[in-house]
Amino acid sequence: MTDVAPTPKFPDGFLWGAATSAFQIEGAPFEEGAGESIWDRWCATPGRIRNGDDGREGCDHYHRWREDVDLLARLGVNSYRFSTAWTRILPQGTGTVNAAGLDFYDRLVDALLAKGIAPNLTLYHWDLPQALEDRGGWLAPESPDWFAEYAAVTARRLGDRVPYWCTFNEPWVIVDAGYQHDSHPPGRNSTADALTAVRHILLAHGRGVKALRAETEAQVGLVVNIEPKSPVDDDPRNVAAAARAQTSMNHLYLDQVLLGLRPEGVEDVYGKLWRDPTPAEFAEMSAPLDWLGLNYYTSAAVRHDDHHLPDHAASVPRPGLQRTMLNWEIIPDDLRRTLVWLHERYSPPPLMITENGAALHDPAVRSDGVVPDAHRTAYLRDHIAAVGAAIAEGVDVRGYYAWSLLDNFEWAQGYAPTFGLFQVDRKTMARRWKSSALAYAEIIGNA
Repeated sequence: MTDVAPTPKFPDGFLWGAATSAFQIEGAPFEEGAGESIWDRWCATPGRIRNGDDGREGCDHYHRWREDVDLLARLGVNSYRFSTAWTRILPQGTGTVNAAGLDFYDRLVDALLAKGIAPNLTLYHWDLPQALEDRGGWLAPESPDWFAEYAAVTARRLGDRVPYWCTFNEPWVIVDAGYQHDSHPPGRNSTADALTAVRHILLAHGRGVKALRAETEAQVGLVVNIEPKSPVDDDPRNVAAAARAQTSMNHLYLDQVLLGLRPEGVEDVYGKLWRDPTPAEFAEMSAPLDWLGLNYYTSAAVRHDDHHLPDHAASVPRPGLQRTMLNWEIIPDDLRRTLVWLHERYSPPPLMITENGAALHDPAVRSDGVVPDAHRTAYLRDHIAAVGAAIAEGVDVRGYYAWSLLDNFEWAQGYAPTFGLFQVDRKTMARRWKSSALAYAEIIGNA
């Protein structure tokens, strides 16, 4: 038995899962007719990925998917969140469909269902086809229609068996890292470009929802990452900075999608660069959802900083807090507070925690082959308890997905940060259980 506190009460039918994404685990990027993604190109650019790592191998899930489905079944989850690679299905982004790519996801979905695991499919987890980037990417006015085509093609094949669909994962990261701060592809550093990308991605989301509803009766959602912002002290400049940071990360997407309104405080962040969507665009962006996914990792105290664009707000480390390998502060109760804030501000559709986890240094493998990651076990236990507390306060939460199933490719950070419930040997690709996986299985069994 593992040392796990009693699990809070969760509603019947609650989804217990683990999450991954295509580029981070699949490997085999060009196998069986797949095309090049922006991350394939980015990884091939010297200096872009820590330690010169490359996502081409991932976790070799493309060949080991049966083994990974077995791990999910042994873990005891009843749902699995994964993403499809746009370039496997439409190698050039539009036009000719790659049957082999759809066949791969077809087999994966059937294998999950055979184990009693409900697929939760994300269409876009950051890996735009390079062919579409060459045509302007998310700055192109045609990009919402490109995405709608991809959504329709994928749902036409899998929509009869996948009960949960998500259009985009974390629009904020796509825009902030890719268009504002040059740390992800396409490597731009322009507030004007960032705002154009916001508009087109939210329109793509809306048209994607429409395309999915035309092909499937499944539940359709969107996944956002929220990082609560608070002022480091009561200095009015820092209070204003926290409000701007809250707008640029959280209100910018949620106000448009859930309320169909101009984001609160947007002029204070973007000034004359901001342009309201038209009423018709707001209507598309705010297409009704069946569920909303929340990716939660940390929160931040901020102060005014003129050098930090666009919101002029910089995070300030708080003393005495535990931190992850990525220097993210660990405050489990802020997950509860975030869920309550969402519930009170937006009256959203049912919520799911679609990612929650920690990159932590893992001890050496024990003689029994298990990695004894007690620190990650505590992280999961405390954050699951925070979800239970939010439910007890009346928040409608329907699922929790641990990030991630496997130690995988963590984008610009390469393979160094380890989030997984299962360790992956980088030489052999062998999967090893961690004690956090054993504890999570026990939590699920006791829920």
